[in-house]
Amino acid sequence: MKEAFGATPSFLLWLRYSTFLVMYPIGISSEVGLIYLALPHIKVSEKFCIRMPNKWNFSFDNFYIAFIALGIYVPGSPHMYRYMLSQRKKALSKSKRE
Repeated sequence: MKEAFGATPSFLLWLRYSTFLVMYPIGISSEVGLIYLALPHIKVSEKFCIRMPNKWNFSFDNFYIAFIALGIYVPGSPHMYRYMLSQRKKALSKSKRE
């Protein structure tokens, strides 16, 4: 809107920087839940896994990568949420000054 018309309506700016308050927790919890539910299937199917011995002498197990991803969500989610809160505060305070 700003690029096309030169200004952004205040309700759209507020909506852009406020919907994450609800959407982030929903998205993060659904991603964590789906990864958790997929873990047994990942372990049994061994899809995208590379086993030794092979010509590269390399092994990869998608099950453990999914576990690591779950572990990253724990410290990463609050950090992302706080960052978005600071961006929201910055963007909405700019719109009040203009």
